[in-house]
Amino acid sequence: MSEREDFVAWFRSGLREAEVAIHNGDSAPRRAIWSRGEPVTVFGAWQTVAGQEGIDRLFKDLAARFSGCESYEQELDAAEVSGDVAYTVSYEHSRVSVDGQLRQYTLRVTQIYRLEDGEWKVVHRHGDTLETTDL
Repeated sequence: MSEREDFVAWFRSGLREAEVAIHNGDSAPRRAIWSRGEPVTVFGAWQTVAGQEGIDRLFKDLAARFSGCESYEQELDAAEVSGDVAYTVSYEHSRVSVDGQLRQYTLRVTQIYRLEDGEWKVVHRHGDTLETTDL
């Protein structure tokens, strides 16, 4: 497989598993795929943070709000790898309980990754809501 194909395979497996976990209230797998180096940033649909403390707090807050993920699907529009840096542009379609209320929504997400010790780590996430449907 090519460098790009390897990266996309990780995106569709390891990264996807971490996203499903946070949607079920477990932030540890998502935190594990994020860089421990600086800078790290999130321009989120609900919060914007920078730095390790902000990332830790955000992921714990999100996990406390999410439960009962009924579905999570990634629709990858673009992905590229250039040496130790990569990016993805995707849609994330979720059906999950947020603060105890079932919601269905789609996020437009751009992420930047850095290769660290042979593993891809997220260093930036920008997500915004495309649509929201309270059920």
